[in-house]
Amino acid sequence: MNDSTTPLAIEAYGLVKRYGPKAALDGVDLDVARGSVCALLGPNGAGKTTAVRVLTTLTEPDAGTARVAGHDIATDPLEVRRSIGLAAQDATVDGLLTGHENLAMIGELHHMGRKRALTRADELLAQFSLTDARDKLAKDYSGGMRRRLDLAATLVATPELLFLDEPTTGLDPRARNDLWDVLESLVDEGVTILLTTQYLEEADRLADDIVVVDHGHVIARGDARSLKRQAGGDHLHVICARREDVEAVAAIVGRFASGRPSTDDRAVTAPAEGGVQAIAQLAQALAEEDIELEDLGLRQPTLDDAFLTLTGAPAESFDDEEVAA
Repeated sequence: MNDSTTPLAIEAYGLVKRYGPKAALDGVDLDVARGSVCALLGPNGAGKTTAVRVLTTLTEPDAGTARVAGHDIATDPLEVRRSIGLAAQDATVDGLLTGHENLAMIGELHHMGRKRALTRADELLAQFSLTDARDKLAKDYSGGMRRRLDLAATLVATPELLFLDEPTTGLDPRARNDLWDVLESLVDEGVTILLTTQYLEEADRLADDIVVVDHGHVIARGDARSLKRQAGGDHLHVICARREDVEAVAAIVGRFASGRPSTDDRAVTAPAEGGVQAIAQLAQALAEEDIELEDLGLRQPTLDDAFLTLTGAPAESFDDEEVAA
């Protein structure tokens, strides 16, 4: 939990949400400091999206309390909604309106007045590098452009807190990096962000605090470095030239590892306590068997390793979600 002197944008205690016999949230506590980025991660069905829906007042909890931007989600939901922006997984902009028309319309829905809404639309198009597409229909935007427009739409009313559900899903690496740059600039301006993501690299780059949920419980919390430490020490990592050699290599790796080797396609990975000595011994053993390799090395634990250790689920299953919409 955050230091008691740190102002909090989100305070949640004992959140419970059930769908039939299944508890999507089963006593979740969560706090997020103002001006920070918190990443909510976990395997498929862990409760991530349910938590976002509860905190944004789209779903009522069965038990527990929460304050968002200083407002109680149960007794003051209107003020919560006025204080936040929400970008769901699917873009919500109108494809039959231009980028500028979309943003101006949202401004008028927020009672800005026509003149201010038009000005705000131009400001956001410039901020998100969309000015050249100002008068282009949103349906003709690329995936990255449409996602930036969707995020711009959540900022029309200058919310102090953003909820982003899988903000970069489906984007190519360049578009993803562009959006990460935008999010970092927003945090520099004092915006608080709670995001769910299936990209461990995204959490590693953006998040000050990472909360891991599984089966409706918070099972771990910390920054990326502290979570990586929970995965253990160094790992032996071997990539075979031929897939048919993987089992033989795994058996050899197991002789020098401190834990059971895991395999993935042509790769074999296992924790090791011997450091450089272990890698030297492994290299000699593999050479004696005349096994052809593409790579052999000793690597530090990754965030992926941490999640595998914590949840038993590989990164590939870290997508959304959920038992109910």
